[in-house]
Amino acid sequence: MEEKRLVIVGTAHVSKRSVEEVAEVIEREKPDAVAVELCPRRYHALVHGQREEISVADVIRKGNVFMLLFQLILAYFQRKVGEETGVKPGSEMLAAIEKAREAGADVLLIDRDIGLTFTRFWQKLTFVEKIKLIFHLVRSTFSGDEIEVDEMLEEDVLDMLVKEFRKISPNAAKVLIDERDVYMAANLLNALSRYNRIVAVVGAGHRKGIEEALLKLKENPVNLRELEEVKKGRSYFKIFMGAFTALIVGTFILIATSLNTEVLVQAFLYWFLINGVLSAVGASLARGHPLSIVTAFLCAWMTSLNPLVAAGWVSGLVEAWIRKPTVEDFSKLVEAESLREMMQNKFFRVLLVAALTNVGSMIGTIYGGWYIISTFGVDVAKVVGERVVEVIGGLL
Repeated sequence: MEEKRLVIVGTAHVSKRSVEEVAEVIEREKPDAVAVELCPRRYHALVHGQREEISVADVIRKGNVFMLLFQLILAYFQRKVGEETGVKPGSEMLAAIEKAREAGADVLLIDRDIGLTFTRFWQKLTFVEKIKLIFHLVRSTFSGDEIEVDEMLEEDVLDMLVKEFRKISPNAAKVLIDERDVYMAANLLNALSRYNRIVAVVGAGHRKGIEEALLKLKENPVNLRELEEVKKGRSYFKIFMGAFTALIVGTFILIATSLNTEVLVQAFLYWFLINGVLSAVGASLARGHPLSIVTAFLCAWMTSLNPLVAAGWVSGLVEAWIRKPTVEDFSKLVEAESLREMMQNKFFRVLLVAALTNVGSMIGTIYGGWYIISTFGVDVAKVVGERVVEVIGGLL
């Protein structure tokens, strides 16, 4: 029986040297199969140029605006790095697939579905981690500093980058790196039961983790279904905002029952203006249509009191109704060369209007609530106590 052999090639996704190394290793090893860090969806997009059609209205309704914006900025960053090196993102994977076909080897898609990965990734991030990640990514993308891609392949530099990523967002590192390392390692072990010689082409950031996972999985196999589950986790930020909203509602009730109608109207006016102005500012910063800005201003006071609806959803849908972004707009967005070009894109503009309106509304909710409570001398302990009594009474 021929001895089993697995060779793992760690690559930079936008490095010419990586493309050459992949071809050399496959020619030298003459494998039965070539495993690549791709899922079926990414494979079809890379090989056949098939992009999934995305409805901006569905993105807004499902509350995935920030996640899609993150993906777009990440893709833009990777493409800009590729332009500096003269190599398109994914070229090393295409080289591996082409060389596998030339050698008569099977192509194995060992990565987890990209949609599952991003969904799990976004669900596990805290609100602060989301802000930190987007900030670091935007800063890196538009800083203008040159990136030495080939240096990223050096082990010590790579370890440093992974450690920095874990500092910024431990949860993101676990989903985007650790889980996928285990997932790909498990698929490679399964493949070794069918093939004698395999060359695996993966990102340099995954090689070390996959090698460690292979050793562990031989003794403790993993159930891949557990890594494919998308659970509805609790969002502590949403719980906080929900509790804060309940506090505001209780404040209005207390004002209505303890003070005169004039004071209640005054408190409501403050709430309306603070929420409306800050939400409208967010829509304006996104260069939204005047009707979207007015919509953000008028609906923010109400959506801030309703945890099921966000102001950005409403203004974003109005922006989509006016701009009418198409699949072609999304395709152009993916290929945008600059931030200015992205801002001129209808699809991106709708997403940005929805996102920044929500940011303005969130700030307005917190600041507006604090202003009303402090201005009208509301006894917060009394309001909370009454709400707790009501909840307990409803349960009994």
